[in-house]
Amino acid sequence: MKKLRRKVYMVAGYNTIAMGTGRKEFNPRKERPGLEEYIKEAGQGVLKKIGGAKNVDECVIGNFMASRFNKQANLAGFFPYIDKGLKYKPAVRVEGACCSGGLALITGMKSILAETADVVLVMGVEVQNSVKAIYGADILAGAGWFKERKKGHVYFFPGQFSNRAGAYYEKYGKDSTQQAFAKWYQNAIENARLCPTAQEYHNTTGDLMACGLTPPNGKSFVDNLNLYSCSKVSDGASAIAVVSEAGLKRIGIPKHQAIEVIGYGQVEEDLTQPPKDLTELSTTKQAISEALANAGITVKNLRTAEVHDCFSIAGVLAVEALGLARKGKGPDYILAGNTTRKGKTPINTTGGLIGWGHPTGATGVHQAVTILEQLTGNAGANQIDPDPKRPYGLTVNMGGDDKTLVAIVYKRG
Repeated sequence: MKKLRRKVYMVAGYNTIAMGTGRKEFNPRKERPGLEEYIKEAGQGVLKKIGGAKNVDECVIGNFMASRFNKQANLAGFFPYIDKGLKYKPAVRVEGACCSGGLALITGMKSILAETADVVLVMGVEVQNSVKAIYGADILAGAGWFKERKKGHVYFFPGQFSNRAGAYYEKYGKDSTQQAFAKWYQNAIENARLCPTAQEYHNTTGDLMACGLTPPNGKSFVDNLNLYSCSKVSDGASAIAVVSEAGLKRIGIPKHQAIEVIGYGQVEEDLTQPPKDLTELSTTKQAISEALANAGITVKNLRTAEVHDCFSIAGVLAVEALGLARKGKGPDYILAGNTTRKGKTPINTTGGLIGWGHPTGATGVHQAVTILEQLTGNAGANQIDPDPKRPYGLTVNMGGDDKTLVAIVYKRG
């Protein structure tokens, strides 16, 4: 089946600040922007670039747990709050844990492909600093099978990925793997320092490798990962316009300022079953494989990629799932500098989930905005050197422990 029967583009991306610990503006004791304020900022940021709400046919918002973090559901109802011109426009909210943003993109793309819309306003949002971390861990456990919650670590998802890290140590070696975790952290922070909206933008730590090599302490956190191997609790929103060729003409933006979607993979695994192999992201691998095959390219054609590094072990396993390194060789690939902004395949050029931040429902959309900026030459200080022979980028957004996956391949317009 041909997935893309019609050209689909993305354009006019916007990110709010990823707010949380690390930002100078963040103070847990002071009032901060609410959910609706992040939605309005991101939505208006896109509308200003596409000629206003009159040009929008449909709206999609991705969010994971506002009903618990903020006691607010029915988020599609906030689109008219963004702009009165969105009143009565069709709108929907989608959820797939940390893949909610990726699913929002796919939902917008399918409206374009179904020819029910030519311009879809797509956004993702999450405001999580509304509760203490220990309570947040319980809320976030809903991304997995909650019947397993009592059997898991008090910090549920850090515990899940700590188990993956421990299995990887045992199978492929601990020292080089931990060195790669530290290198991944260093790269994330160095990239985030170049991005004004990143949560780690203000990070002034001197020896990042030393931080990354801090020994894990199972008594205070988890056994096989330290805090630097984890994405932080983040608030934020990202938005983008998903459009057809007719939509591009309507909003008056030339193709060279857009990216074309040329392939995607959307796959799901059984939430009730544990991973068959803790040292592999098999669902991620399947989604990437489908996306690349659908696009008609290989991983060697990619100039850059955004992967779901909720934890550094997820970054290592994503490198292997991409096919950039064989199983067990991801650490070597990373330590050789291949994923840095000057490397063979720069990954997470604005810092990824560890550096830019992880407002869960917004992450997939933020990834698309980053690729848009890179491939159109609008990434500012984060810009990597273009390669005319490799005009492609890829995003991989994961929900749960490798359960809900969206991978999208883009080409410079």
